[in-house]
Amino acid sequence: MQYKIEGGTLPVVICTLENGESMITERGSMSWMSPNMRMETVSNGGISKVIGRMFSGEGMFQNRYTAENGGGMIAFASSFPGSIIAFDIGPGRGMIVQKSGFLASEEGVELSVAFQKKLGKGLFGGEGFIMQRLSGFGTAFVEIDGHVVHYTLGAGESIVVDTGYLAAMSESCQMDIVSVPGVKNMLFGGEGLFNTVVTGPGEVYLQTMPVSAVAGALRPFMPTSSN
Repeated sequence: MQYKIEGGTLPVVICTLENGESMITERGSMSWMSPNMRMETVSNGGISKVIGRMFSGEGMFQNRYTAENGGGMIAFASSFPGSIIAFDIGPGRGMIVQKSGFLASEEGVELSVAFQKKLGKGLFGGEGFIMQRLSGFGTAFVEIDGHVVHYTLGAGESIVVDTGYLAAMSESCQMDIVSVPGVKNMLFGGEGLFNTVVTGPGEVYLQTMPVSAVAGALRPFMPTSSN
């Protein structure tokens, strides 16, 4: 499989497949394709994996697209202005990504649910205590809201991230939730009550325009019903 990402802030990944190669995607992610791409709706795992994908923000079933009678082409466009990042998944190179971040992948990549260990992370972490784990083998494409900023953390090195700005991290990283210090800072600082702390070693990918932040900025301008 070969691919190219086009479109700037409205990106699309265009994949070129050899005969017999397949891509896995979530329901509704295909944008256009050559006519020799065959689609199958599959569970892609047992009932536990199906339920896990549902809890991680994806559909219970996935679509498999296979090139038949020669090479094929298929494209997957982002659902929100931002970036598409390609991750090379393999042993020791698994990724944890934000809920609903998975766009498409080669067939060897496995999508599953990643539960955070502490309940506090789920209640106050902004993106929920359920995230997505990408494991197996192959290239996976992930949607990131807005521009992506990449950091490489050494062992024991940390970065503090505001709610919703964590898009992806290596599975070797650890995530924790800490409260903003000081009552005055909590009440009047405008930054919320909690921050996410990611500790290395590993790669961290941050996003500049989380959907939740955009929704909050637009909320005062949305019409409301009145009696």
